[in-house]
Amino acid sequence: MNIINLEGAEDTPKIILDKTNGIFEISGRSLPEDSQGFYQPILDWIEEYGKDPNPSTEFIFKLEYFNTASSKLILDVLSALEDIDGAVIQWYYLEDDEDMQEAGEEFSELVDLTFEFQEY
Repeated sequence: MNIINLEGAEDTPKIILDKTNGIFEISGRSLPEDSQGFYQPILDWIEEYGKDPNPSTEFIFKLEYFNTASSKLILDVLSALEDIDGAVIQWYYLEDDEDMQEAGEEFSELVDLTFEFQEY
């Protein structure tokens, strides 16, 4: 299975999807001009991964900021992860960033996944 390894930029998050090493992470800032186009390969990868997932899948979200268009696609990513048995979401947020903490809590109410919240 191909590895997705995208370096983050000012308006796009860093993304690592590496089945072999068990690394699944989206971090940084997410405000791409074409959110659907940016996230579609990620959604396709997760769908393919879901056909033969690792015994455990810890997916890390370590976002500093995301726009409204990205929030819809983040929800799509989380919804795709619902189909993977035992998937756990590690939701990181900066100390005192109540908005990002609340965003994670709201996402956790919308999907049937285990969320673990980590302050950093």
